[in-house]
Amino acid sequence: MNFSVENARTQKVWFDENNMWLLLIDGRQLSIPKAYFPNFKDAPNEKLLDYSLSGGGIGIHWDNLDEDLYVPNLLLGIYSVEKKPVSA
Repeated sequence: MNFSVENARTQKVWFDENNMWLLLIDGRQLSIPKAYFPNFKDAPNEKLLDYSLSGGGIGIHWDNLDEDLYVPNLLLGIYSVEKKPVSA
């Protein structure tokens, strides 16, 4: 099986108190802190688990949270991070 970033696809997403977990089709598990995703911060578990996979698992979409993630980017450490305003 090819373990490259380009072929990274998820088959399952779940959450614990502090992390989002992905089970990839090649058997790898990836854990990412929920704090990296502002839309997940105060979301109830039923909204977190209401996702859809696209492109055979290459993308993850939460319609009710307005969040889209690209699995290869997650493996590269590219996350949706809340931007703080710059002071003048």
